[in-house]
Amino acid sequence: MIQLCNSSVRELQAELQPIQKKLNSISLRDSLEAVRCVLKKKHVQSSFLRETPDERRETMKEFLTDVETLRANARENMKLGPVTDAYGADLERVLYVLNQALATELVCVLRYKRHYFTAKGIDAQAAAEEFLEHAGEEQTHADKIAARIAQLGGQPDFNPATLTSRSHSEYDDSSELEEMIKEDLIAERIAVASYTEVIAWLGDGDPTTRRMLEEILAVEEEHAEDMLSLLSDSS
Repeated sequence: MIQLCNSSVRELQAELQPIQKKLNSISLRDSLEAVRCVLKKKHVQSSFLRETPDERRETMKEFLTDVETLRANARENMKLGPVTDAYGADLERVLYVLNQALATELVCVLRYKRHYFTAKGIDAQAAAEEFLEHAGEEQTHADKIAARIAQLGGQPDFNPATLTSRSHSEYDDSSELEEMIKEDLIAERIAVASYTEVIAWLGDGDPTTRRMLEEILAVEEEHAEDMLSLLSDSS
């Protein structure tokens, strides 16, 4: 309950008089909302006026103590870099998932490069240009993911011996142009589904990683659209 002195009650009554005159013309809900706004304003003003200088200093002291705690924690765990107590995700699991994403992007680079150098046929030039452009963008994704893994204190896994087993998408060495496009489209659809799930899983636990993956996802969706367009043209 809001406690008001007699003078505050009289002032409140004076402010409510105009509202009371309008009660017959507006809904009960709107009337209650107007009264609530006046009460809230009164409560804020009276609370501020009642607070003594000593109390305000005590409030500031509590806030500064929190800042000092933040500074102490930052110094104590310097080796963790950007990972603080505020980090809300499962770090070990995040690093595992990111290394899977890294492997996926690297396999995509290799697949697109293979298709670029081996694409042949009447429509091969346009497709090859798309393959090369996508390979470059997938490499950029891989670099971003590797940098984030290192930033979180992990080790980016570039081991070629286990690359394809850790990748969500598959390598492809098709010789026919249409098959190349189909395989690239399938791989992009896998990437879209995978990143969508990871982003939802991360939620607010690691907003930096989530935003990075959201940017990558947007590009992967464009890649899938490009491959679908090429497939339609080749058919």
